[in-house]
Amino acid sequence: MTEKRGESMNLFELYKIINENLQQKSNLLATVLEGEAAGTRYFWADGELLGYTGTGEVNEELKTQITETPQIGIYEIEGQKFFIEHLKRQAHLVICGGGHVSQQVIELAGKVGFHVTVLEDRPYFADRAREAGADLVLCDAFEKSLQGIAGTPDTYFLVVTRGHRFDRACLEQILKKPYAYVGMMASRGRSALLKKQMAGDGFDRKALDEMHTPVGLSIHAETPEEIAVSIVAELIEERRKGPPRRSHSQLLTCTDTDPRVIEMLDDPNVGKAMLLVYDTSGSTPVKSGALMTVNSNLQSAGTIGGGCTENEVLREAFRMIGTGETKLFTLDMSNEVAADQGMVCGRMLVYVADLG
Repeated sequence: MTEKRGESMNLFELYKIINENLQQKSNLLATVLEGEAAGTRYFWADGELLGYTGTGEVNEELKTQITETPQIGIYEIEGQKFFIEHLKRQAHLVICGGGHVSQQVIELAGKVGFHVTVLEDRPYFADRAREAGADLVLCDAFEKSLQGIAGTPDTYFLVVTRGHRFDRACLEQILKKPYAYVGMMASRGRSALLKKQMAGDGFDRKALDEMHTPVGLSIHAETPEEIAVSIVAELIEERRKGPPRRSHSQLLTCTDTDPRVIEMLDDPNVGKAMLLVYDTSGSTPVKSGALMTVNSNLQSAGTIGGGCTENEVLREAFRMIGTGETKLFTLDMSNEVAADQGMVCGRMLVYVADLG
């Protein structure tokens, strides 16, 4: 662990602390955008100031106003303009069962940003889950494997086992843990029967009724591939719940930060630049708040939308590394070039800053 806590430090020490504390319930990074203190960053985890860059200490009033901001956005507080990020850990999907539907879910969920763990007691299907791209596969009895899964407010549990008794064994463990979502693949009749039995045995009826079962959005899915699409769509819907998005506002709307962005910012050995989608209007590939970073090794993490618009800003961001510069770019995606390339129609403001 980093020894410095709650005091001024360099940028790399700060991002190391951020990386170490991403598992906390509430993480907040505030960056000063204007004035002499521009670029100064403050990081709070669960309400405690763990570190900051620069020399400016935070008084109690400033701390209160910053930590009470409702979501990612640009706020003016005590005469200073701050970009405030509510950093979230990567969502963790735990799948009980490694059968044909599970294998399709693994691939899709990984593509949309879930860290996927599969629990399977049959070696053959455990191997198929690994081949499908699961980040971690535990091949053991479901009850034993679930004992090693702590659960968090960002953990999503999906039960797709091969039988009623295995479903119940999993749910008995899962419902005792913190979680964001519980889904079970079963018919309405089978779901109702299992809920009734578990309620009769003392399990919380409200928690049972809040389970997503039958699982997945109603799209009349039939094949394993189609069922997986409906399940992952429901997972995305649950993950995105919160304040409605806006397409044109100073209140930023992108709530996820790619963990790879934090990891790259944590590396003290290379120069880097940050790209932030500051504002959007119309139809754009990402919404305001999207974050990306590039480094002097020509590596990148995150995205501001891809295509020719991203490449244009990336070239300038790579050039800016080590210069100390900051710039605001206007990307117009309503022109003929964008239309010829089949791009969406809209406009983005992208803030680019050298981080040294």
